Amino acid sequence: MNLFIANAWAEGAAAQPQGGGWEGLIPLLILFVIFYFLLIRPQQKKVKEHKQLVESLKKGDEVSTYGGIVGKIRDLDENFVDLEVADGVVVKVERQNVARLLPKGTLSGRATE
Repeated sequence: MNLFIANAWAEGAAAQPQGGGWEGLIPLLILFVIFYFLLIRPQQKKVKEHKQLVESLKKGDEVSTYGGIVGKIRDLDENFVDLEVADGVVVKVERQNVARLLPKGTLSGRATE
């Protein structure tokens, strides 16, 4: 027996976990539920709102695109929108690139309700 080093004694076999493997899945399920409510569900709602916006576009609407172009819709079909960005300047933009609808009168400098 050494005064400075204690003797090492072997321990018995480690205790086996009780029950099945279901306890290990509970934290993963909780994590999935949190991700669903914080990330997935809000994103699905945003996509649904954008789809409704794109379907509701009509001539004369003032819109902003994801690229930052603002203009008034002059013509539209299934896939494309013709935006008048200045007098006589018309740009063709994909319908899906319309980011938001602006209040009437925004482009003329005065918003009207």
